[in-house]
Amino acid sequence: MGFKCGIVGLPNVGKSTIFNALSGASVPAENYPFCTVDPNVGVVEVPDERLFKIKEIVGSPKAVPTYIEFVDIAGLVKGASKGEGLGNQFLSHIRAMDAIAHVVRCFRDPNVSHVDPELDPEKDIKVINLELILADLEVAERNISKLEKIVRSGDKKREKELLALRKAREALLGEIPLRFVDFSEEEKGLLKAYQFITLKPVLYIANVDEEGISGNELTEVVKRIAESEQAEFVIICGKLEAELSQLSEEERNEFLEAMGMKESALNRLIKAGYRILNLITFFTANENEARAWTVKRGTKVIEAAGKIHSDMQKGFIKAEVINCDDLFKFSSLTEAKEAGVVRIEGRDYEVKDGDLIYIKFKA
Repeated sequence: MGFKCGIVGLPNVGKSTIFNALSGASVPAENYPFCTVDPNVGVVEVPDERLFKIKEIVGSPKAVPTYIEFVDIAGLVKGASKGEGLGNQFLSHIRAMDAIAHVVRCFRDPNVSHVDPELDPEKDIKVINLELILADLEVAERNISKLEKIVRSGDKKREKELLALRKAREALLGEIPLRFVDFSEEEKGLLKAYQFITLKPVLYIANVDEEGISGNELTEVVKRIAESEQAEFVIICGKLEAELSQLSEEERNEFLEAMGMKESALNRLIKAGYRILNLITFFTANENEARAWTVKRGTKVIEAAGKIHSDMQKGFIKAEVINCDDLFKFSSLTEAKEAGVVRIEGRDYEVKDGDLIYIKFKA
């Protein structure tokens, strides 16, 4: 699996409530700052109707979905980059994430405390972003000093890395998150080891009360910021979704139908997390099971074979591929093969989202 999306935000914006809804786990969500001390990990099924259609067409007895990990990280506060509010501990947790889900409070409730008397989503977002920028700046400056000494000693191989770090520092000094900097692929590779937080993709979650499910003036602020950053944006009522997650699937579907909703906000959130990680799904199906697999966009089929089993990658011969969009036009896989829509692909084929793949390999 290995793909992790960290849930961050100010204290008491609803991070743990949303995490509870995502994972069905019972983690503390009390009304006081720093309630969450250790990061909680929720392994969440990625909803995908295509998997169950493939199961029916191929005749597999069961369906095995793919997953994504969400990690609930304690609330950050102003000064976190300098250790305020247990900041250093939790910033280190964020560095280990592949992406960030930033929860922003978009509901008013006098019974739920807020770090600032004034509820201002734009200000709240700026507080978090600035702390992450300052944390990255500290990493950049510390390592620039080290690299300068190494380069001066005659190690010219590290010069490009030093230049990339200086470029990062310049942006951070201008309070620009690194994901907005035009780094080359080589520069991104050189910076990868530093785990810069602001280089990670971001998903904004506007947490509302039940009256704000369709949006309100506060969610519009978050939406505008997300659009300006070309980031994902989801409105979710964490409290309602947490309650829905405790219902049976039948009861949940009945509620959604009564509300005129095609899917829960939770499903939209999971899918958005999947997108910001730049992930795609491919499928396998046989007499035992139909299974969904997660890979990065751009993955070669020989690498996807290794995801299934290392022997398949080592002994790879070819792959039989049909995208589910083509498969769904037929009533069976045999019918699709007879129609000639199943392709033979070599080791350099780039897997597409929705591909059903059969690996031929030498054991």
